[in-house]
Amino acid sequence: MIWLAVVAFIVAALVCGLIVRSARAQAHSACYGEEKPQRFHLGHVPRLGGAGLLVGIVASWLLGLGLVQLGDPGSVRLGPWVLLWLLALGPAVLGGIAEDLTQRLDARHRLLLSIATGALAAWLLGLSVPRLDLPGVDMVLEHAPWLGVALAVLAVAGLPHAFNLIDGYNGLAGMVAIIVCLALAHVALQMGDRALATLLVCTAAASAGFLLWNYPRGLLFAGDGGAYLWGGVIALASISLVQRNPAVSPWFPMLLLIYPVWETVFSIYRKLARGDSPGMADALHFHQLIYRRIVRGVFHDDEARDMLMRNNRTSPYLWAYTLLTVVPAVLFRHNTPVLIGFCVLFMVFYVAAYLAIVRFKVPGWLQP
Repeated sequence: MIWLAVVAFIVAALVCGLIVRSARAQAHSACYGEEKPQRFHLGHVPRLGGAGLLVGIVASWLLGLGLVQLGDPGSVRLGPWVLLWLLALGPAVLGGIAEDLTQRLDARHRLLLSIATGALAAWLLGLSVPRLDLPGVDMVLEHAPWLGVALAVLAVAGLPHAFNLIDGYNGLAGMVAIIVCLALAHVALQMGDRALATLLVCTAAASAGFLLWNYPRGLLFAGDGGAYLWGGVIALASISLVQRNPAVSPWFPMLLLIYPVWETVFSIYRKLARGDSPGMADALHFHQLIYRRIVRGVFHDDEARDMLMRNNRTSPYLWAYTLLTVVPAVLFRHNTPVLIGFCVLFMVFYVAAYLAIVRFKVPGWLQP
């Protein structure tokens, strides 16, 4: 498993480095308009980090599959089903990379492609949400299993967009993906599911290879392709972990992912309340408010350098925010009531923190 992770890291880092140095990649980045509200950098930065991530992940997964054919010396226990994972991920990830290259694939078409990924995952991998550990709901799922399939499709289709929503600053989505992947891998190993842990560790390693170029220098962005790849892999792994291991509460991955999930839900509510379309981009997400209202104590004569320094100081706030949910999720992975309680606590804390930042009522110790 460790050697496969090393391969994922090296391949992703090398491919991302080639993208950074590619004149073609530099040219395509000019398509990303200066007027976009979610833009918090100067200059033209390639948005093809997802392609580097994809190559690193595919190389390590296929190498692991090849080693199994030679006797599985690393006990990774991968099987031909890995190819089905890659096939299922294809529509969303390739659609995201196409958007990064052309800037012409609108949100509706990308949503349809992510739904296609969810449908393929349910069909090819037999993915389903078998239970929610809620008595009445579980009874309904038992008598109407198609609802479990629908929930799985919804999760696989939605999580890539949730990761895309939080992918706003250097190192933010990438580090969140690494933290979540390693937490899922840890629990998978505790359950004896080495195959699933292998895929997750390789994904985390490839993400670390990408971060060499993304944080703190901001030379490469993950783009839609990277966000959809992170969300797709983590969604497939989360559902598979719960489906294969009845001892793991279905609320364990929910608490792990409550930050991107609740950010998405709250953003939809916020835009609808203003009468705006949920698909319309704006600059009022939680991480953007932290950038504008909390990370203010950075001044540099060079505007680009000043923006980069503020950008880099924003992400650690959200890394710590993520760890606040990961720790209890791992500790109480078998205890549904406690996990649900922490989910509710996070949502309340998020809304309170959001309102405090909007109203400029932020404690001084939070400001650098």
